[in-house]
Order: sequence, then C-alpha cells, then structure tokens
Amino acid sequence: MNILTSIERAARGRADETALRAGDHSTSYAELLDQAARFSEFLRRHGLAPGDRVAIYLHNEPEWIPVLLGIWKAGGVAVPLNYLFPPAALRHACLDSGAKRVVALTADLDRVREALAGTPQVDAVITLTPADGAVASWAEALESEPLARTVPRMDADDALIMYTSGSTGVPKGVRQTHRNTAAECEAVLDAWDIGATDHALVCTPLFHVGGLQLITLPLLLAGGTVTLRRWSAAEFLADVERLRPTVLALVPAMMIDIVNLLGESARPLDSVRVCMIGGSALPESRLKQFTILTGIVPVNIYGQTEQSGLAITEPIDQDRRPGSLGKPLEQIVQWRIVPPGSSEPLPPGADQVGELWVRGDAVTPGYWRLPEVDAEKFQDGWFRTTDLVREAVDGYLYYVERADDMIISGGENIYPQMVEGHLSACPLIAEVTVIGTPHERFSEQVTAIVVPARPDVTADDVAEYCATRPDLRGLMRPRRIEIVEALPRTATNKIDKPALRARFAQ
Repeated sequence: MNILTSIERAARGRADETALRAGDHSTSYAELLDQAARFSEFLRRHGLAPGDRVAIYLHNEPEWIPVLLGIWKAGGVAVPLNYLFPPAALRHACLDSGAKRVVALTADLDRVREALAGTPQVDAVITLTPADGAVASWAEALESEPLARTVPRMDADDALIMYTSGSTGVPKGVRQTHRNTAAECEAVLDAWDIGATDHALVCTPLFHVGGLQLITLPLLLAGGTVTLRRWSAAEFLADVERLRPTVLALVPAMMIDIVNLLGESARPLDSVRVCMIGGSALPESRLKQFTILTGIVPVNIYGQTEQSGLAITEPIDQDRRPGSLGKPLEQIVQWRIVPPGSSEPLPPGADQVGELWVRGDAVTPGYWRLPEVDAEKFQDGWFRTTDLVREAVDGYLYYVERADDMIISGGENIYPQMVEGHLSACPLIAEVTVIGTPHERFSEQVTAIVVPARPDVTADDVAEYCATRPDLRGLMRPRRIEIVEALPRTATNKIDKPALRARFAQ
C-alpha cells in the first residue's frame, strides 16, 4: 500500500492542527495535504508515471515534506539528495536514479545546472521561487488543481532511493519500499508510544534516515507536530526552551556541541520525553555530562540507511545499560551475529564479537541497479551490515566498531571506539576521534585526532594523560596524536573518518 494513504488518514483527523513549522512558517495538516495534491497533479501533467523518480535537493526547508508527499501521491519514487554532495556525487545520483525532475533551492540552481550540464535533468529543475532556467517554481506548481486520488502502490514498490554519502567511493542508491518505510515508522511509534500530542524538533537532515524515517514521518503518521531547523547548538537550545518539544533526535556530535556550549551552566529541558542519540560512537562521559546539564536521559539508537533507520534501541521503560545499543526491534528485523570468516551465527548471548546480519520488513530489498553489490552484501536473504557487535547474556547488544574502521596493529585487533571512550574523559579534550595510520613496524598505529579544550593544550599534554590511564597503555595507547581546530563532518554531522585517514596518511 502507498504509505501516503496512512499519512492522509492521520491528517484528515487533524486538519486544522499544525503539521509543520520552520522559522515563522507554519503549515496545517489540511494545507499540507492540499500542497501535496497540487504538486502531485503538476508532476502528473508533466509526464510523471508511477515508479518514476524525482530528486529532492533541499535541506530542512518547509517545502521538503509536501514535495515528498506529492511525489508519493503521484506514485513516484523520491530521491533525497545529500545537500553537501560535491558536483560529481550530485551528478551521479541524478543520472543513476534517472530522476525526471529535481526540486532545489533557487540559490542552488546554478550549482545544480552546472553539475547536470549535458543531461536531461538540466532543463527539469523546479525551484522554490521563480528563476531563469527553472522549468517552474514551487508557487507555479501549486497553481495546479489538486490530484483527487492517491496513485496505488504495492508494498514491494520503491518509495525512496536514498544515496549513501559516497565517502568510500561512488554513492550507492539504497532502495526503500513502501513497506520498509511504513514498518519503520510503525516501529518507532510503538517503541516510544508517540502520539498526536507529541512535538518533534528536527535538526537532523531530512535527506537522511535520522531526520526522515526516525522522527519526521512517524510524527506525521501519529498526527503530531514537526518543527524543522538546521543545526546550531545555541539556537537549538533556545528553541527547546521556547517551543517545548517532547521528542528529539541527535547525533553524538550535536550532543557534544551542546555540552561544550553549556560548560558548567545547567539548562533543564524538562519538556523532552524522548531523546534519541545515534549515528556514531556515543562517548559515555559526554552522555553523563549531557544528562547532568539538561536533565535528559537519552536512549541510544542504532540503524542504517539499508535498514530504513532505527533497528536497535534501549527500551525506554528500563534502566540504561552504559554502552549498550539496547535490543533489536523484533517487529521489523531479525538478526544474527556472525564471527569473521564464518557464515554460521554465534549462539544467543555468546558475548563474542561478530558482524551483525539482519533481515525483515525494514531491510532494503537491495541496491539500485547494483547486482554485484547485492551479491556481496546479501547472503541467503541476510543483509551483512559491516558493523561488529556483541550480544551479552541478557540479550542486550553492544556496538564494537565498523569492520572497516578496525585498526590492526602488530597483528592485534584494536577498536577505535573503545579508545575514543577513554580519551573523551580527558579534561584537556573537547572532542576526539581515533583512526589507524601507517606504521613502519606495526603496519598500523592508533592515531588520536584531538580538538583541545583550551588553545594551550599540546599533543605532549594528551600523551602525558594517556600515560596515567591504564586503559590507554599498550596497544590501546595512541602512538600518534594530532591537534586540530575542528573535526571534519559529513552532512549528517558524523565525523568524516575517510577524510581524516586521507589527510594523515603520511
């Protein structure tokens, strides 16, 4: 079933209530459905057929959601584009997906046209305001009569093609079906009992599962309110105090930004009922500081684009286990843990490290037009996540590392996340990440990339701290420490480790 029908059902019962906010802009559920229906008819009149793709090259603008819903109403497939894609990646995603139209900010029209020069899409860009060279503006599209009937789609039909960041190569399109998306949203609603009275403040980008399927779409399915903004720690805190949202989703870098901004000045955020944090390693020392300063006890989350978002989380009604991801959402994923070099899973509760394999309603049916990647990533119906985890005897899962981030030094496996956790407790360090860099004798060495807490902190100071910590000796000891002003980030605010490995390869 077309997932839009479920959103329409929820919206009709909340017609006059606020669906979306962004800055001073506010949209009711009735207005949201009307905009989606008008954009849908515009697409249909301009030749969009069921199954055709339309690319969205926006950040967290208020038009993002009605554009998406309009694509679905016409039976199309939405292609969210990473707003920080360089020209080559932008061109690849548009050409690879075969997008019929691209919706973009007017300020980005020249950038899009340059990236797509010589392609059919160059003359098919829809901008939010009128612009020379655009096929139409958003306002012009909304002059269409509303499409009355949502085009039927089956559960197995694609709803989205979401492109990976491409940090390790050419971006890959991940197919997400209508059933994938609906199942993910239902699981989120169930996990945290989200309803029509909930209000989400969304600062994670909508072109990523953490912004779209984890928080925005579930709130709309529940009839709640979504406020969109871009990330700024100071403005975010002000919005939480002013708007009093009940649901938040952050990545660890955002949490660290908040902790660094507050320093020792507590600002209780007592409206927040659910605060999800995930996307990369979660330093426990910073998590404790965050709770002390804000009063928020976050829930750890784990997911992937290939799993449509959330797949594992801590039960909100149980005490947190430090360092744990929680338990898989059994309604939408089945899982097994397979040791390296084997295809046989470990027994439940083995407490040994292995790769997480998943299958289920939320798991992608495969990559867009990449049968060779499907053959590599799928085995007997199981998707290989490339993430190393362990399952404790009580059934809780613990994230260890991405297999390709693991450092092999002197023949021993070293997990950067563990080193980062110990280093993050250092008062000299504002932020840190750990990578492997070449070493003449050990092949790889543990390298700490440090943003200092004060301008006068040196690499020698950090090294002296490491010498006092038993957990940072031996192979865990950073043999190389680099001081930087800031850590590079991807568009989803994750630390860009491939960029750091390239920078410090020598």
